[in-house]
Amino acid sequence: MIRRGAPGDSRHCHQVLYASITGFEAEHGTPLKGTEEEWWADIEPYFDHLAEDAAEWWVAEEPETGSLIGFARSTDSGGLFELTEFFVQPGHQGRGIGRELLDRAFPPDRGSTRAIIATRDVRALARYYATGMVARFPILGMSGATNAADAPGDIAVSPVDGEADVAAIRSIDRSILGFERTPATWRCLVENREAYLYRRGNTAIGFAFVSAGGSGPISALDTADLPGILLHVEDRARAIGMKRLSLEVPAPNEVATRHLLSRGFRFDPFVSFLLSDRPFGQFDRFIGFSPPLFL
Repeated sequence: MIRRGAPGDSRHCHQVLYASITGFEAEHGTPLKGTEEEWWADIEPYFDHLAEDAAEWWVAEEPETGSLIGFARSTDSGGLFELTEFFVQPGHQGRGIGRELLDRAFPPDRGSTRAIIATRDVRALARYYATGMVARFPILGMSGATNAADAPGDIAVSPVDGEADVAAIRSIDRSILGFERTPATWRCLVENREAYLYRRGNTAIGFAFVSAGGSGPISALDTADLPGILLHVEDRARAIGMKRLSLEVPAPNEVATRHLLSRGFRFDPFVSFLLSDRPFGQFDRFIGFSPPLFL
């Protein structure tokens, strides 16, 4: 049975996500760490947010048992129609369930630009290509030990405080991605992660979100400012007790990638891909939300 998702489905959806991702990675020799409970502790606020902010949310349920065996969800951010999740429980794949979910959650007539952050599951990639999507580039998971570090002295750092700071972050994000995230998304990020605004003089030049459960998004209007911003992010991660920092770095972001490699960060086995129906955004100056639920 295919039906619309409801708030009470959130944990069951996460269990499907966990089983699908960990099963796939283990099958391909790159097992992931952490229990479902540990993953849920970090991701619950964002699942709650997506439950409230979804443009479409559909679940597949076994009528006999009432067990949830698949789900797909999407958001609409000022015309960027993004498939945030699409998973079917292992053992139930290949039965047409995924096609039914995708048709409902990611219809072709929604949004001026359509995007997906996808795993390397070739069956899903083939399905996405059939809907008109194209893989633009890999998103590289990078992680490394955190060490004390200071941003360059010409960059002023301040915690986000008040609507004026949020407006500055929104303006930077809009100029880089070309779309406006929903007000609910910004509230969720500010409430659940440390939020910082970076300035040179009186001009806002970038922003970053940091938390023990994952970091990002992180952006800089000028790529040259990314290393300084990332030094501060690394220092904040260390200060809040994170021994390792993980980031979702778009492959075109060569400045951030080389900086992180110079700091001892390494590429993780887990790689995802950004797919879209047309090119968009300046991803050479952007680091995405981690874990990679959405941009």
